[in-house]
Amino acid sequence: MHGEVINDSMSPPRAMTQRGARVGPGAAAAAAAGPGHGATHHPPTKLHFIQNYTLIRLYLLSLRVISYLYQNASLSRARTNINLSKRPLVKLKDFVNSLRTRTIISDVKSLLIEVIVQIFVVAKCVCVARSRWRYGGRSKGGRARALVLWLIVLSACEGRRDNDLHIGGIFPMEGEGGWQGGQACMPAAELALADVNARSDLLSGFKLLLHSNDSKCEPGLGASVMYNLLYNPPQKLLLLAGCSTVCTTVAEAAKMWNLMVLCYGASSPALSDRARFPTLFRTHPSATVHNPTRIKLMQKFGWSRIAILQQAEEVFISTVEDLEAHCKKATIEIVTRQSFLSDPADAVRNLRRQDARVIVGLFYVVAARRVLCEVYKLKLYGKSYVWFFIGWYEDNWFETNLEKEGIDCTVEQMREAAEGHLTTEALMWNQNANQTTISGMTSEDFRSRLNEALREAGYDIDGERYPEGYQEAPLAYDAVWAVALAFNKTMEKLEKSGLSLKNFTYTNKKIADDIYEAINSTSFLGVSGLVAFSSQGDRIALTQIEQLSEQHYVKLGYYDTQADNLTWLDRERWVGGKVPPDRTVIVNELRTVSLPLFACMASLCVAGIIAAIALIIFNCVHRHRRVIQWSHPACNTVMLCGCCICLGAAVALGVDGRWVQPQHFPGLCAARAWLLATGFSMAYGAMFTKVWRVHRHTTKPKPDSKKRMHGWKLYTMVGGLLVVDATLLTTWQLRDPLQREVETFSLESPRHHDDDVHIRPELEHCESKNNTVWLGLMYGYKGLVLVFGLFLAYETRSVKVRQINDSRYVGMSIYNVVVLCLITAPVTLVIASQQDASFAFVSLAIVFCCFLSMALIFVPKVIEVIRHPTERAESGRGSGSGSAPADEERYRELVKENEELQKLITQKEDRIRVLKQKLCEREAATAAADGVSVTQGTAVVFADLATATSDYGTSTNYTRSSRASLSDPEFSESYL
Repeated sequence: MHGEVINDSMSPPRAMTQRGARVGPGAAAAAAAGPGHGATHHPPTKLHFIQNYTLIRLYLLSLRVISYLYQNASLSRARTNINLSKRPLVKLKDFVNSLRTRTIISDVKSLLIEVIVQIFVVAKCVCVARSRWRYGGRSKGGRARALVLWLIVLSACEGRRDNDLHIGGIFPMEGEGGWQGGQACMPAAELALADVNARSDLLSGFKLLLHSNDSKCEPGLGASVMYNLLYNPPQKLLLLAGCSTVCTTVAEAAKMWNLMVLCYGASSPALSDRARFPTLFRTHPSATVHNPTRIKLMQKFGWSRIAILQQAEEVFISTVEDLEAHCKKATIEIVTRQSFLSDPADAVRNLRRQDARVIVGLFYVVAARRVLCEVYKLKLYGKSYVWFFIGWYEDNWFETNLEKEGIDCTVEQMREAAEGHLTTEALMWNQNANQTTISGMTSEDFRSRLNEALREAGYDIDGERYPEGYQEAPLAYDAVWAVALAFNKTMEKLEKSGLSLKNFTYTNKKIADDIYEAINSTSFLGVSGLVAFSSQGDRIALTQIEQLSEQHYVKLGYYDTQADNLTWLDRERWVGGKVPPDRTVIVNELRTVSLPLFACMASLCVAGIIAAIALIIFNCVHRHRRVIQWSHPACNTVMLCGCCICLGAAVALGVDGRWVQPQHFPGLCAARAWLLATGFSMAYGAMFTKVWRVHRHTTKPKPDSKKRMHGWKLYTMVGGLLVVDATLLTTWQLRDPLQREVETFSLESPRHHDDDVHIRPELEHCESKNNTVWLGLMYGYKGLVLVFGLFLAYETRSVKVRQINDSRYVGMSIYNVVVLCLITAPVTLVIASQQDASFAFVSLAIVFCCFLSMALIFVPKVIEVIRHPTERAESGRGSGSGSAPADEERYRELVKENEELQKLITQKEDRIRVLKQKLCEREAATAAADGVSVTQGTAVVFADLATATSDYGTSTNYTRSSRASLSDPEFSESYL
């Protein structure tokens, strides 16, 4: 066969070598201490012969160990009861074990290990030399010739050992069950050895040798093969292994010997655990290599919500965990993860409950057929669903073995359910058949050479009967090339520090780390494609994407994970002609005010605003007429302005998301609040001022009631209400501004009966965090004003004042406003979720209040002006237009005089009360006295009373409103 391959026989492991190999990194330090330990390199000298012959070096090493033990101060603690007369190897093993607990272990262990290794080398060479010694006889010449022959044999052993680089191979060739991929991978590795050793630019001065044996894809037997490779010389630099279970065992143990393990046929995702397998690499792509491809496809088609259905097997569990990590990075939601052992019926049923549309299936082909039958029964296929299956099933996997496996679905039903599903499969052959690889061959050249080698091995290649592992053969070929390239790179690095790969021992962690770095950075174009390794030691390979279309798999593209490059062929065909959605499509539909309703109410509001403006003009033009003057035209103007603002607020209430973008909606909310609050305060405040003035006329004395109501006082009352509004609204806007809040409703069936679409109605509201508190403050303040105005209107319902000729109409307007507001406010809170009803109710209330108020107050005035178009403007006292300066001065003097007389009357009344009290006292004291004395007392009292009343008589000269006139008979009788 091509290349040199040594098949070592099976032999029991030697435990003492393993003991020495596991003592730890201290041996590396000891090995670097001096010559003979493989840590430093010395140029050839006259001692080169002595240092390189095994027996002499073994003797020198033994002397160094003994000398060091005696020179060490802790020698007494290191001494043990060593009896070499019986089972010396076992005693030596126990001695090495005892040294592990001693303080000098870090200095001695490397020397002992190298001694043991040399013993095995000597034992093998002595077997050959011993026969030659006996053949030479007892003659001096014969013994001399035998001695020379012995030295030649030892030199040959040393020469072979110094020029060869040895690696171990574990190939699953036979066995029942499992994967016997070594049948094709072993010949591929031999081809690679021959090609590598034929290259003069690789491993200059060295030859790569492979020592292999069969593991039968059994982890226990694989471990035994590994131990034989390690314990039988020569020393191995690396191990090749195949079969996931064997690789798991070998890679987990190899780290104890600082050995790299390169797997050519292992796909278990568990092998990607760097903490558990720190020295593992593999040219076979991991089962998780499909996950980046699946994520790329999901991103391409816009799927962000998936479900996972898996069989409860370790390989699929690890794959799902990796898929979950990728989905988390790509912000893809996994809506559910269902698993099953044998019957997938319940798991598939749960997928339907969760509304899963894009489903990743991970199971063996037997379980895949059962899943597909359940998919058909539950109708989880067609234009609304996408299934991802594993790509290494047979092309007709959904049609075969249905009766044998008890699948109660027909072939036609299985075909219908399988139509359109996607598969992903890692590529193991270079897809560019004409591309030259690192070996100088194309992938087709390698296929030809491999087929020829398999023919020589007795396989019927021409009859397309390939051995197991034929698809993975390129991976084994490229694995040997990866080893050779890594060794070549390591040698170049070690030469700079005066070392070589021949200095490697199972305790030399420094060289092991150099080999690790070299393999980890290896990247080349092989017959299986681009060979490179991820940080977890996994092969980075292309993935092929296929889709089942009309019972045939169609290639859709390739994905390069390392370059993140998706090559898409645009051959996909979907059931229904469109990409299936990843969920039931929820269409958010904004509920807006009906356009006809908004148009009608807006028209009414505009008409009201025009009418109010016309009335303002009418009020200003006819302000000198008596009918206008005696109705406080200033208040009328303010009321009309307030009505315009309220009508504008009604229009703003109908403006919603149809006209305003969401980012501008908070401004609309603030405008609604300000318009409605200020408009109400102006319109209602003006009417409230009038009814307040009427109430003042009825409760104040006549002199006060005749006082003129100045315009600034009317404005002050309305302004006070506006100030309160501005304070509340400003605080509300600054502390807790109104924002756009969206109320969502339950899903509704689509109008066009599309199963993939449902409608979720939404309604916009203007709300703040403490919306209830702010509405309570605003409603409470406005409610107090409404109730107080209602009370004043009721109190003055029958009063008719000349200065305010429309007081009764104002009272009627207040009744209407109060009633409508008290009804509208709570009803609006109840029907807030019905946009049309809410808008219609509020806007009609505003329109009705404004129109009714304008009609009650201004229609009589307009009729009066129309009836008497030629009436002259009047001016009178108490009117809104003012009076002449002389009359005003006279009026002020009379008011002042009247106030002085009232003070005088109060004094006299107090005097009369005192006199009456004295009269009562005298009557009680002189009850028994005679009539004369009573008459005298009475005369005195009448004299005082006459004096008091004489003062009242003088007041009648100034005012007729005095209550103490002597000519008033009612007044006299009241006191008599």
